[in-house]
Amino acid sequence: MDSANLDETRPTSPQPGEDSLQDTAPTPVEAEHSTNPEAEAGITQPTPVEGEPAASPGPEAGVTQPTSVETEVSPIVEDTASIPVMPQEDFPPDSDQPPGEGSSHEHKGRRTWVLWSILGVLLLALIAGGSALAGYNSAIDERTQHQSTQVAGEAANQYILAQQDIATGNFDRARQRLEYVIQLDPNYPNAADQLASVLLQQRITATPTLAPTATPVPTQDFRSRDELFAQAQSFLVGREWTKAMDALLLLRKNFPDFNAVQVDDMLFVALRNRGIDKIALDHDLEGGNYDLTLAERFGPLDAEARNWRDWAELYIRGASYWGVDWGQSVNYFSQLAPAAPNLSDASGWTASNRYLQALLGYGDWLAARGQWCDAQQQYDMYMSLMASSQVEPTAVYASDQCASGAGAAVTPGGDTPTPGTPTDTPLPPTPETPQPPTTPYP
Repeated sequence: MDSANLDETRPTSPQPGEDSLQDTAPTPVEAEHSTNPEAEAGITQPTPVEGEPAASPGPEAGVTQPTSVETEVSPIVEDTASIPVMPQEDFPPDSDQPPGEGSSHEHKGRRTWVLWSILGVLLLALIAGGSALAGYNSAIDERTQHQSTQVAGEAANQYILAQQDIATGNFDRARQRLEYVIQLDPNYPNAADQLASVLLQQRITATPTLAPTATPVPTQDFRSRDELFAQAQSFLVGREWTKAMDALLLLRKNFPDFNAVQVDDMLFVALRNRGIDKIALDHDLEGGNYDLTLAERFGPLDAEARNWRDWAELYIRGASYWGVDWGQSVNYFSQLAPAAPNLSDASGWTASNRYLQALLGYGDWLAARGQWCDAQQQYDMYMSLMASSQVEPTAVYASDQCASGAGAAVTPGGDTPTPGTPTDTPLPPTPETPQPPTTPYP
């Protein structure tokens, strides 16, 4: 019976207790990786010989020896032997997920980091924009407040002056001041009431009637024509051009047919010389030009008279652009200064002085706009005409900026002076104006 059971290869019906063995029987893979403490310890278990009953230990040993289950679990072993063994993969020790799922999480984390970076940049941009807007609004408010303070101060000052004018009876001046106050601040206290009171005072104040002044009747000149002619000649010789003209005009009025050609020639000489004297000696450029224009009606002007008239016109045109367009001033005075350096107008500024000052003004204007090379030309021209220790640093700075190719106006630092119109630049001394040559009357 025992041999038949051992040779049986088909599974038999499970006996009581075999279910637990089948449920707990390890697979070949698990059996391979399982740990046998007794095998590791080097203990050899006895193997039962086929056909012999297994020796059971006596009760005195007290140790339960393992029995072979080869005959009982052989069907399970045969069934599980056909299951393919899948190779185990070595996963990272710290990762509980497969590699594919981990890479997905890594890509997702990188994208999240990029989004947070973009949000941070946008947040910084919004903060910067908000700060700039707040600063701009603050500056506008400060400027408006400062302007309002200035307007209020000017209105208060004019109102006080208007009160003083009312007290002294100067109602017209008070009216102008009050109108200006209302223009600055329409809601200024009592300004409208004071203006109405001033207008009422002006209406009721009697305007004094000026007595007509008798027109003086000129004393008639009963000198003869010969006497007038002789006096005109003597005035011309004595260079009294105005008296000579008065005598000649009276002669033409009273005796229009007496020596008409000679009288016209004498008038030409008087007007021509008086025009030159006005330009060269009296510094009356407009009056001299007018006399020379009148003289040209009697005959063509000579070269000397034309030169004086042209110089006066250059000076007048150059002075008309003074402080408004320095380039035009430089243009006109650069032509005039070499020809008539001592020519001046009623202000006393000679043509050479105005040319130097126009060079500085034009150079500063160009430097303020970053045109350093053009500004350098103006400063160099000034230094070539008159050396100045005050202008030299500015000229050197403009030269350096031109050499470096600077294209924008830069505020210099340190000891380098800021380009600007020097207020303490000394003007060259004005030489004595020579007496103009005059053509004596023949």
